[in-house]
Amino acid sequence: MATLLLADVTDGKLATDAVAKALTAVAPLGEVHLLVAGQGGDAAAAEAATLQGVTKVLFAPDHALCHALAEPTAALLVALAPSYSHLAAPSTADAKNILPRVAALLDVMVISDVTAISDAETFERPIYAGNAIQTVRSSDPIKVLTIRTAGFAAASTGNAAPVETVPGAQDPGLSQWLEDRTAHSGRPELTSAPVVVSGGRGIGSKEGFEIVEALADKLGAAVGASRAAVDAGYAPNDWQVGQTGKVVAPNLYVALGISGAIQHLAGMKDSKFIVAINKDAEAPIFQVADFGLVADLFTAVPELTEKL
Repeated sequence: MATLLLADVTDGKLATDAVAKALTAVAPLGEVHLLVAGQGGDAAAAEAATLQGVTKVLFAPDHALCHALAEPTAALLVALAPSYSHLAAPSTADAKNILPRVAALLDVMVISDVTAISDAETFERPIYAGNAIQTVRSSDPIKVLTIRTAGFAAASTGNAAPVETVPGAQDPGLSQWLEDRTAHSGRPELTSAPVVVSGGRGIGSKEGFEIVEALADKLGAAVGASRAAVDAGYAPNDWQVGQTGKVVAPNLYVALGISGAIQHLAGMKDSKFIVAINKDAEAPIFQVADFGLVADLFTAVPELTEKL
């Protein structure tokens, strides 16, 4: 049987990076069908059909499925489930809302944050803030998975999979969309940016984050923050990198004033090259850094930015 991968779609646009990486993750399972849900997602469905590895795109142009409302989307997945051995989605906020409901309705377990697929029944996922890898073997008739995409390469384009229209499931009417409040930025999206510059408690203030942002803008990077910096009000919540924030794996990760608590390392330790600047030579961040500079960041970072 095939795998059904739920595509992440916002305002009719496909989250191409997350979907393409999740597609690479589930490819070893065999045939993959991609589900695009929501009225106005025609362009997203057409783009999804170009991803290599997609056998077929299912498009459900139902208004009730817009804005990724969990209940109607879960009902649709459950209705489609008998034709599939695996139901999967990239481990985004929407999927974490939808897939557990699907698993509950199917009376199976949900296997979250999968980082490797050994075979059709065996999966790996991080536990204890990434300090251990748990191997899970499931005997459920249908496996429900969320994929931590950071460690996977994105599937290429050039495919021409057929797009099949499917009806939406009945809306349980348990919730309704009122409005979206989103922050708009000219910087790259944090989870898919090739370069990330993050600040921690050592930045000291919200105003101090200006040096983090200035360096990020010089590098064309996304801006991140540790939980300590977010909790202190130095940075907005959607910048948080870590176990309870976003998981990133950029080509370059620059950590400024970040001590390196295990909860933060869980969100960035898979970065290809890590640079750390901290005045504390004993900071744990230096144990994972490829390049470490023991210095006052308020002196070193502006100088670095100027030279760049």
